[in-house]
Amino acid sequence: MTSVQGTAVDIPTEDGVADAYLAHPGDGVPRPAVLLFQDAFGLRPQLKSMADRLAEAGYTVLVPNLFYRHGRAPVFELPAFIDPGARPELFKKIMPVMQALTPELAMRDAGAYLRWLADRPEVADAPVALTGYCMGARLSLLTAGTYPDRVAAAAGFHGGRLATEAPDSPHLVAEHITAELYFGHADEDPSLPPEQIERLATALTRAGVRHRCEVYAGAPHGFTQADTASYHHEADERHWAALLDLLKRTF
Repeated sequence: MTSVQGTAVDIPTEDGVADAYLAHPGDGVPRPAVLLFQDAFGLRPQLKSMADRLAEAGYTVLVPNLFYRHGRAPVFELPAFIDPGARPELFKKIMPVMQALTPELAMRDAGAYLRWLADRPEVADAPVALTGYCMGARLSLLTAGTYPDRVAAAAGFHGGRLATEAPDSPHLVAEHITAELYFGHADEDPSLPPEQIERLATALTRAGVRHRCEVYAGAPHGFTQADTASYHHEADERHWAALLDLLKRTF
């Protein structure tokens, strides 16, 4: 097993400083970079452990605190295990912060994260890969379309609102994407109904984007997050297999 070094880092942005977690193999060799976009609960031990697992597979992984404008992580006081009973009160605090992160701000930040990675000695001189969870899946898609020259692959898991009828829906960037994409959708996810799944796949196909979109039967929204009641072990392991396969094909 590859030894992993994980450190806290700060990333300058146009609007301040984003705290983040950086994980990479401990051998000092520059590796392909993966930018990991958080779910709504934010940068926490669960996401750091996911970054470590990717680093063990041979990648340099950055997990920024996307909510840095509201404070350093943890932005919200989270229980060690997030059960359904905790969600209503948590989301009273989380939703306004999520809504304040507009697509324009998020893509401005994404540019800062990509520039920071390009200057790091732990990162190979090559385009990066993206992976995102819940709200992070939207940002993965948007970043692939906003910075096509910097992104070689992008994945999203249990994402919501990926292909709405809104004028700023993420799927509308499809025509700009040059990366290969993979999406693992949660089954019967109210944030991504069947019509949005179809609309996303149609947009990617029409734009000629190499992609695969799969629905994970029986998997709830949030199935990759082991510190929540939504965790689904079989779906999570399927996610890891799909993500690592995408990275191997890309790099």
